[in-house]
Amino acid sequence: MSDLKYSKDHEWVRLEGGTATVGISDYAQEQLGDVVYVELPETGRRVSRGEQAAVVESVKAASEIYAPVGGEVVETNGALDENPSLVNSAPTGDGWFLKVRVDDAGELAALMDEAAYADYVAGLE
Repeated sequence: MSDLKYSKDHEWVRLEGGTATVGISDYAQEQLGDVVYVELPETGRRVSRGEQAAVVESVKAASEIYAPVGGEVVETNGALDENPSLVNSAPTGDGWFLKVRVDDAGELAALMDEAAYADYVAGLE
């Protein structure tokens, strides 16, 4: 079973210690198509749960990435500047967007586990 939690906006979170790594799901990258650009937040920026934290642009559309948990952005994935297609090739691996020092780990309780997210996506199709 995966250690990822998912939002209804198709972001995923992996909590390690007090830091959450955030990216978009495989389903989301499939819907976007080929990712051509990613706009990441500044480190040190504070984000609230549900607030826009980044933007991803594909050949089909631009889409906002929302913070699934609130806290301080402590790192962004600079590799996406040079190679935004990592979002397509490894959405839950090297294609992550940002890391947030989480203010309230209890916010993760509002997110879905992998099985619940799979059921949610199945209901969208």
